[in-house]
Amino acid sequence: MSDKAAHIIHDQDGKPSKDRPWIFRTYAGHTNVRASNELYRSNLAKGQTGLSIAFDLATQCGYSSDEDIARPEIGKVGVPINTLDDFAILFDQMAMDEINTSMTINGTSMWLLSLYIALAEERGIDLAKLQGTTQNDLIKEFLARGTYVFPPDESIKLIVDMYEYCLHNIPKWNPSNVCSYHLQEAGATPVQELAYSLITAITVLDAIKERNCFSEADFERCVGRVSFFVNAGMRFIEEMCKMRAFTELWDEICQQRYQVKNPKFRRFRYGVQVNSLGLTEEQPENNAWRILIEALGVTLSRDARCRALQLPAWNEALSLPRPWDQQWSLRLQQILAYETDLLEYPDLFAGSPVIHSKVEDLKTQARAEISKILDAGGGVEAIKSGYMKSQLVISQAERMAKINTGEQIVVGKNRWAEGIASPLLSAADGGVFKIDPDSAAETLNSLQKTKATRDQAKADACLQQLKEDARAGKNLMEASIACAHARITTGEWSATLREVYGEYRPPTGVEGQSLSLENDKLNTVRAKVKTFMEAHGHRPRIVVGKPGLDGHSNGAEMISVAARHAGFDVIYFGIRLSAIDIVQSAIEEDVDVIGISLLSGSHNEIIDQLLAELDKEGAKGAIPVILGGIIPQADIPALKEKGIKQVFTPKDYDLMDIMDSIMDIILDSNQRAA
Repeated sequence: MSDKAAHIIHDQDGKPSKDRPWIFRTYAGHTNVRASNELYRSNLAKGQTGLSIAFDLATQCGYSSDEDIARPEIGKVGVPINTLDDFAILFDQMAMDEINTSMTINGTSMWLLSLYIALAEERGIDLAKLQGTTQNDLIKEFLARGTYVFPPDESIKLIVDMYEYCLHNIPKWNPSNVCSYHLQEAGATPVQELAYSLITAITVLDAIKERNCFSEADFERCVGRVSFFVNAGMRFIEEMCKMRAFTELWDEICQQRYQVKNPKFRRFRYGVQVNSLGLTEEQPENNAWRILIEALGVTLSRDARCRALQLPAWNEALSLPRPWDQQWSLRLQQILAYETDLLEYPDLFAGSPVIHSKVEDLKTQARAEISKILDAGGGVEAIKSGYMKSQLVISQAERMAKINTGEQIVVGKNRWAEGIASPLLSAADGGVFKIDPDSAAETLNSLQKTKATRDQAKADACLQQLKEDARAGKNLMEASIACAHARITTGEWSATLREVYGEYRPPTGVEGQSLSLENDKLNTVRAKVKTFMEAHGHRPRIVVGKPGLDGHSNGAEMISVAARHAGFDVIYFGIRLSAIDIVQSAIEEDVDVIGISLLSGSHNEIIDQLLAELDKEGAKGAIPVILGGIIPQADIPALKEKGIKQVFTPKDYDLMDIMDSIMDIILDSNQRAA
């Protein structure tokens, strides 16, 4: 009979022990490489134990900073990376062979990893010592976040290239990181988050098996390199059960589908950023408690505890966080890990009938959804058909309807909204991060210098080799690394592969969707729509546009669904439209209002482009323009001065209130025109 106490952790030698804490990360990057390097070194000095790099949208979407589409986005939501010279500054005074680097990059993952490898080679670092992750989850990008570059089949091919290269050259690197985080942000239920992310992993591993590039033993190691990045929301008991379901389903898939014998390679290795979707602009101080509660869902259960954790900041519904805001989130992790006794105990929930029942229910539903997708042709086909995207739009619409009716309570938003003004917003900067508008010049000057001083003949030859290898279907890692050494730019690498592979615009998922919402506010809006129709002989028409490179389309999708539900005709073509595209569509469709959705902080520059285009077409003032997104309150007066009729921010959660306001703007505009 064992004399070991059940409440004590024992190490492999049977001695009392306690767990090591997870890796502490903050998701960071902004302005330019110099400023981001200073931020990273400061965060590491404060006790952060892993680096998580945020790239700007141009870098994520495969454009160089000097391209027209990129200029409004430089340094807004992450650090801009153009060439190897940028990476050299970004990692200045940082030991690449000692840190664990996570790069949130997808469509251009191969390129950013090639730059990382090339920098290590130029510094004389043994590649086998490099540790980290490239997110590289393109299915999630087609579904939820929008930073895809190439079509689905070619995107999966590039992921397989990276697995083939990394296993033999950078064995501690995770070539892809299956990311369910943005699925939940797009409205995914726990079952959908389980099913769609596991489908993504299956899609990648099936493609690797089809290439037949590994021995049986190497394929097991390859399975062991698959990591996951998940979301944890406010329903933290359900979220904890979801994580237990993830670990058990992954072990099941590894054994049954891929015959992985070694338990080490079947382990569900995951990192977390807790939910940003539920953070509120209203009473933002409440977000601190939300973040803590969400963190518990992925730390309380030892059997399903995350390996790395990054937390959003309290003010992410208002703007990018400042360094102090990130420090506050880091301190929360450190207090949880070092001041509490959380790491001293075995799993707290083993044997709980409630937890077991909930986990089994999630697994059963997830298995059914996985089987449905596999029977219909798998993950890539489910992207092309729009099935998974439409299911997420449905789930998001149901979530919004519940918030609008008060069925889902959000404190400070739809219940107990009255309160004392937050002192956190009373600082001179309004509690939000502001980017120096002149900082982009540093990025552009550096890019110009690199292009002027590189060996152009060598650069041209490397791009030609990349193109030839792509056409021949070869593994593109070696050619990409050569391009990195030759100081090829992000835009040049991507444009070369676009020439071979083409581009892709996935289904939006909004067609045929409606809200499960019927109330007096909806009736009021529909009455105004009826009045408009009687006067003009057609439904009110709205173009919902997402200009620039911001791919977070949830808001635009919900406005599109809500407008249709209220009786509008809606024109919505998805993300990454130019100002010219939106204005031409508005004129051709003879719309009554233009609705713009922006979350990347580039609203001032892009609105200037849009209004200039309307002016060129003689339609400025004739077609009212409204704006929605994460817009700092301090920017709103200037936007209205330019001609924006109304600005909606996250606090404007009631969809029918928004529709009512839009309908009033349309009626007022038509009355003035008459």
